[in-house]
Amino acid sequence: MFGYLRDGVGKSATKAIRNEGKVPCVLYGGSEHIHFSMYAADFKPLVYTPNTYKVKLDLNGKTYRAILKDIQFHPVNDSIVHADFQEINDSKPVEMMIPVKLVGNSVGVRAGGKLIPNAKKLRVRALAADLPDFIEVNIDNLEIGKAIKVGEISLDKIALLDSPNNPVVSVKTTRAAVEEAKAADDAKKK
Repeated sequence: MFGYLRDGVGKSATKAIRNEGKVPCVLYGGSEHIHFSMYAADFKPLVYTPNTYKVKLDLNGKTYRAILKDIQFHPVNDSIVHADFQEINDSKPVEMMIPVKLVGNSVGVRAGGKLIPNAKKLRVRALAADLPDFIEVNIDNLEIGKAIKVGEISLDKIALLDSPNNPVVSVKTTRAAVEEAKAADDAKKK
């Protein structure tokens, strides 16, 4: 992704950047903060996706490896107002949100329950080289009324920062399943 170093960082300079169709950005985590701008259209593959990406920023010929750490949107028209990038250092761990990918076919869903994804992303800390594109959670053995919690997920070289008691996915009983079970019980009594 290409960026352009900024001369000014005040209100008037920022407004001029936005009028050109660019987004003011900051790269931190290295030896100094670098203020730059990027065209708003360049953010599309980075922002409007459930995935989390590492990016290579080319700022006036110098390349930086980074992750998108924070992004701010305009409250009315949803245009991107500002973005923060964190430079990746191979020897320092990075904290970021990683998407959860559910795999398998739950026993509870096959029995009439409803699958409730409670967490779409989990906060992790790991070295940049160890960061996965997604966290895979197998739901094959998930029964009605049960949940898979953060503490039940184990990943090599990755620390999960969310509370171990937070549910990632659960299966709830549906009204139809309750009525079906009641009808089955009534049929057995007759």
